[in-house]
Amino acid sequence: MAVTSLKPLISDFVFGDCCYARQAPLGTFYRKTQFKASAPKMASAKAEINQNSVRSKTIDSHLHIWASPQEAADKYPYFPGQNPTLPGHLDFLLQCMEEASVDGALIVQPINHKFDHSLVTSVLKKHPTKFVGCCLANPAEDGTGVKQLEDLILQDGYQAVRFNPYLWPSGQQMTNEVGKAMFSRAGTLGVPVGFMCMKVYVKFSALFRVSRMSFPYQDLVPLLAEVVSSFGANRVMWGSDFPFVVPECGYKGAKEAASLTASQACLSSSEVEWIMGKTLMQLFKGQWLP
Repeated sequence: MAVTSLKPLISDFVFGDCCYARQAPLGTFYRKTQFKASAPKMASAKAEINQNSVRSKTIDSHLHIWASPQEAADKYPYFPGQNPTLPGHLDFLLQCMEEASVDGALIVQPINHKFDHSLVTSVLKKHPTKFVGCCLANPAEDGTGVKQLEDLILQDGYQAVRFNPYLWPSGQQMTNEVGKAMFSRAGTLGVPVGFMCMKVYVKFSALFRVSRMSFPYQDLVPLLAEVVSSFGANRVMWGSDFPFVVPECGYKGAKEAASLTASQACLSSSEVEWIMGKTLMQLFKGQWLP
């Protein structure tokens, strides 16, 4: 799980998705070490987590939303061929967040709407203190993605951008001229750039995708312990991967699994607070104020 800092353009603002950890060297921890969590220990850890939640905010660093079928028909159409297979509309998300006592989130523009950001933009305007938006870089060969990026940040209030290498034209890489231009512009605008591979801030997200065990995914304990040991808890942030996590363990279950994993990794209550919200609050200063 190599970390690459691109300081010439953006200092300390590159983050990636920990759900790709299976391809990284740290994946060997799955086979070398086994951690067993007894019911009393899990109950004790959960009690400590509940006490900590009174003192600190829980912020989700990675989730998506998309239109309901009715919203798609009326105002926010899906990109052709990208109709979602499960619910992911705003009301459902808000219900899940309330049940799980999650205070805020970073919304990543979903592939279901591709480069049409109108739905997410409407949500950001409706809930400016609850959500931060991460837009999707458009690698169109004519370079229009640079102007779109500027508008999304300067006019619509997005505070991060995601580069998805699978959206680049066939045979081209993110380092082509368009990619460099968008990356440079993001740097001058001072916004974090998220890649699906490179990591400086590490998302401990979508645990159900990474784990080889069922809920609460306790085989990830040594992975998290090693990541925190290597980079510090203030570089790690929990993400749910809503709504994909809902049919796996529920949104509330996703938060509980991450919190319990952190406790079983022998992290301090302060380190758990960083992972469950403070890291993201540090990255987006001024959001989710007490």
